Amino acid sequence: MVYDVSKVSGIGEFTKKTEKERELFFVNEKVFLVLNKNTVEVRCDEKLGKFLREKYESVMESRYFGRGGIEIVMSGQLQENEVDDLVRLSYNLSKD
Repeated sequence: MVYDVSKVSGIGEFTKKTEKERELFFVNEKVFLVLNKNTVEVRCDEKLGKFLREKYESVMESRYFGRGGIEIVMSGQLQENEVDDLVRLSYNLSKD
């Protein structure tokens, strides 16, 4: 899967670590993004996660973050700019 987090505006410094078949992205030693083969996992609050899971079939509870995040199928219903917004939100939630 090709998703370039460095092209998302509003994202500052981060580090990346490859683990098994996924890439983990860190800010202040907290993971804010998990790239799997066909999905992206991000942090979000429970209410937003619940709303997105109910609205879109391609959004599910995150395997990495649990209820504190969502997993998005990239070939699903969300546009790339919407995924960018969620990545930015996850980054901001993780940096503090």
